[in-house]
Order: sequence, then structure tokens, then C-alpha cells
Amino acid sequence: MVKFKAIGVSEGLAHAKALVIKEEDLTVVKDSITDVAAEQKRVTDAVANAKKQIEALRDEAEKNIGAAEAEIFDAHLLMLDDPDFIEGMTNLVEEEKVCAEYACFVNCENFQAMFRAMDDEYMQARAADIGDISKRVLKNLKGIADNAIDSITEPCIIIANDLTPSDTAKIGSKPVVGFITRIGGRTSHSAIMARSMGIPAIAGAGDKVDGIEDGSDLLLDGVAGEVVVNPDEETLAQFAEKKKAEDERKAMLAKFKDRQGATSDGRRIVVEGNIGTPDDAVRVAELGGEGVGLFRSEFLFMDRDDLPSEEEQFEAYKKACETMAGKPVIIRTLDIGGDKEVPALELEKEQNPFLGYRAIRICLNKTDLFLTQLRALLRAAKYGDLRIMFPMISSIEEIRNAKQILRQAKDLLAAEGVEHNPDVKVGIMVEIPVAAVCADMLAKEVDFFSIGTNDLIQYSCAVDRINEKISYLYRPLHPGVLRLIAMTAKAANENGIEVGVCGEMAGTPGMAPVLCGLGVTNLSMSASAMLAAKADLAAHSYAECKELADKLVAAPSATDAEQIFAAWRG
Repeated sequence: MVKFKAIGVSEGLAHAKALVIKEEDLTVVKDSITDVAAEQKRVTDAVANAKKQIEALRDEAEKNIGAAEAEIFDAHLLMLDDPDFIEGMTNLVEEEKVCAEYACFVNCENFQAMFRAMDDEYMQARAADIGDISKRVLKNLKGIADNAIDSITEPCIIIANDLTPSDTAKIGSKPVVGFITRIGGRTSHSAIMARSMGIPAIAGAGDKVDGIEDGSDLLLDGVAGEVVVNPDEETLAQFAEKKKAEDERKAMLAKFKDRQGATSDGRRIVVEGNIGTPDDAVRVAELGGEGVGLFRSEFLFMDRDDLPSEEEQFEAYKKACETMAGKPVIIRTLDIGGDKEVPALELEKEQNPFLGYRAIRICLNKTDLFLTQLRALLRAAKYGDLRIMFPMISSIEEIRNAKQILRQAKDLLAAEGVEHNPDVKVGIMVEIPVAAVCADMLAKEVDFFSIGTNDLIQYSCAVDRINEKISYLYRPLHPGVLRLIAMTAKAANENGIEVGVCGEMAGTPGMAPVLCGLGVTNLSMSASAMLAAKADLAAHSYAECKELADKLVAAPSATDAEQIFAAWRG
């Protein structure tokens, strides 16, 4: 039996066999060959297998998503049937006597260069399709399975270096009861999505997972960040008791499902859910969420080689609105950059990406991209209480420029006779310290604030929130951070607008009363944290929340504040 601890990023207990997902090695070496015919057959066999895989994906997409979305796979099949594409590889094998893997790599580079050189924007975008197809052929040549997650049929705990948002989304439809990653932390996107789906998870395990083999018996505690490999009978019995206690706690929290968020003396705090996909809204609704406080629209753009169309975005936003049945749905406009990449935009690598070309800065520069999203949002707003939120705002000029493009989107839809709702509420993320300091001025420009504590803490404390070496400096209870939150809330309250928190701080156990005491009116968090937040609020009066917040703000250091909070929590 082996025990180790890492970072608990999504609460819950899990017991299952391990599924170890190894990193794909797609490196290519220019090996020489002698049997040309045999190597050419490897190429044609790999292409044939790729076609079968894509046909299966197309059928699955058509069944689960729709015929229009499945058309991209038809385009991929046409490319695989193109004699020039196949002969590009087989000819290289014959002329240069190189292995099939190297021929596939060079052929991909050649075709992508050809498409990128074309004047037509649509044809330029096909370069990404070539890359996707070639990667599939290369994986077949190297004998790499398509995706281990796709083939999961039995309950398991996944072990991986990291999980992309699309990987984590796939987990939701599989019998995955937990996961452990080598890298990442509480604010990594796989962790955020795990909490959204209520899956126990641990991150930042590093080389501690090296000894875990496929099929090992695992116990996972997402709160303590503890993993037990091949537990003995005594440990299994202790875990069973802990699981029983957790189930009893969940039963107690269930009574808050249909209650509004409020303190014991009735001070109203709206408790909402964070989502990354329209399907996540179902869980928010099921667990009594009073709305969606943050729809991270960037997840529609990530882990794909093309950009989502206006129609695709419209359908996603509409679905979220319909699921929430009239409750507010706050959709954040595209927030990429930093640790979130969109391959289709081919953004340049930056030395300091978190302080660089990201979020609203990209949208105000790429107005066509922004207009497409705003049009989709305005159209979807006909189906519910949709609200638009701009991220990474640092000045009034950015708000006014964004609102001007929003007006342009309204005018275009009106001129085209397209149904939409022009009367949407507009808000901003307060996540840059200068925005908090100038909140009294910014509040006059918008209908609501939402404080993004993940970035606010990162920028205020000058700490990269995904750098494990300095994670100890990431202190949510730093008095300076709390003062920025209080300052923002005061400005919002004085201007008669709502002020929410949609960062991970909102869903941290015990933190709801603190934020209430600081003057916050709305809390948005992972769906799995909502019931506990309601229970925390209901256990205290507003006066108690205010007294606690005042003590924390007045603390001389983060350490002192953490000690005060720990003593208060008991």
C-alpha cells in the first residue's frame, strides 16, 4: 500500500481501478527504408484506418450533435480520398526512400503551406484540417490508440499528465469517478470543469503517480488531496466510513436545493453556477442554482481547428437560456490568452501571456470575431434572461468601445430583420486591480460587476496562479485582495448595480459568509459547491458575516487573516 498527497481540486471520495493515460509521442525521425512497397502499404493502410475512424466520428456527431456539425467530417473524408494527398506520401517514400512517418510529416507541411498561401480565407482555414487528418494518419502509423477516454466502459480513476477541456468534457459521459493529474492546480481548467461536473479530482501530483499501473486499486479524497494505491483491508474500511459520512452530509445539503441563498436573518445573496458548456447548465438547474453567473464561452472555441460559427454559438447560448428557464444567464465574451489557446486564431507566443494580448484586447482588435459572438448572444437573448459580460476590463474606454461594437451588432441584426433582444444587461469582469480601484467610475457605465478572483489575486499578489513553485503566494485571504473586493462592492452598491464573485473563491468552503460581509450580492461557483454555500450563509446572520469580513480586512497579513478565518470556521 502506498499513500501520497497532492492538491485537492474537486471535493468528493472515489474508489475504483486506475486508468493510466500516457502522453502520445508523435515525434518523427527520418529513417531510411529498403522495402518501398511495404512502406507504401503502411501509408495506404493508415489512411484506410483513418477513414474508418472519421466515419465513426461523423456518425456519432450526427446522432449526438446534428447533421450540420457532422459535415466537417465529410470534408475530412474527401481530403483523405484526394489522390494528391495520398500520393504526396507514397511518392516521398519511393523517391527519398524514407519511412512512412516522415513522409506523412513532410506531406502535411507541404499541403498546409499550399493552403495557407491561397488568397481565399476559407481555403486558408483548411490548413488546420490537413493538420488534424495527418495527425490521425501518423497516430495510426505509430500504433497509438485514438483516445483512451473514448473507450472507457468501466468505472475508473484517470491518471494523466493533464486533461484538456475537451478531455474533461468527454469524462462527463463516461463512468469516470475521479482523476489525478501530474500538473495543474485548483484554478486549472480541468479542475474547474471537474468541480462543475462534481467529479473528485487531484492535481499537481508530479512524479508521485509514476508507480501507479493500469488496474491498480485507488482511493481518492478530493478534499484532503490524498491518494491511496492498493489499500489494505483496514484502510478500505476507514474509507467506507468516510464515504458514509460524506453521503450523510450530501443528504443534509440536499434540503437547500429549493431555497434561495440568504443569511439567517434574510439578507439575500444570489447563489449561481459557473458553466463551460450548455450541458453544464442542466446540473446547475438540478442543484438549485438561481442562475448562471458565468458561462465561459471560450470553451466553444478551444480544442478545435476552426472557429465556431454564429449559428453554432447561437444554439449553445440559446440552449443554456432555455435550460435555466428564465433565470439569469451571464455569458462572458471570449476570454482567451494566458493559459487558454485557440488554435484557429494562431496567436503569437508571448513572453508574458497573462499580461499580454488576451480577452477583451483581442476582441476589440478582431472586431469581426467579436461581432459574430455578439450577434449570436443578442439572438439567443430572445430565449431567456441573457446578460453579456466583458472580461479583462481596465478602463472606461474599453467598456465604451465594446458597447459601441455591441450597438453595431444590434444595428446589423435589425437591418437584416433577424430576431434578437436589443435590451440586454451589460456587465464587466473586475479582475485587474486598477478596475477595482476605479470601480466607482466604471460602475456608471455598466449594469453589473462580476469579480474574477482568480485573476484578481494573481495580479494583486504578482503570482502566476498555475506556477506550482510559487503557489504558496496565491493567498485569497490577503487583506489587500479583500480590500479590493470590498472597494468594488462599495462602488457597485452605491451605484445601484449587482456585484458578484465568479472566481473560485466564491465556492471555497466557508468563504460565502466572508464575501457577503464584504458587500457582495451574488456568488457564482461550480454547481457542486452551491448547496454548501447556501448552507454556510444560512448558518450566520449578516452582522456575523460583516464582523468576520471587517476582522479579515483589518488583519496585518495574509497569515493573520487565514488564522482568523480558521478559528472562525472551527
